[in-house]
Amino acid sequence: MSKKVIVNLNELLQQEGLSLRELSRLTDIRHAALSELANQKRKNINFNHIERIADALDIEDIRDIISLENQN
Repeated sequence: MSKKVIVNLNELLQQEGLSLRELSRLTDIRHAALSELANQKRKNINFNHIERIADALDIEDIRDIISLENQN
């Protein structure tokens, strides 16, 4: 059984009441890159982006942003 990395960005933004555009302004990450992360379209994750998202959303635990999901 393989695993897939999931970026829980949509859920986090909903909890914070933020849009991707607002997060883009807060993090200085391109809106397109954030959209790809939120929609599980990115093949590679830039950990600098994850750090900036964590800073902007005041997240202490990376597991709040990234999780693993079993694939069949």
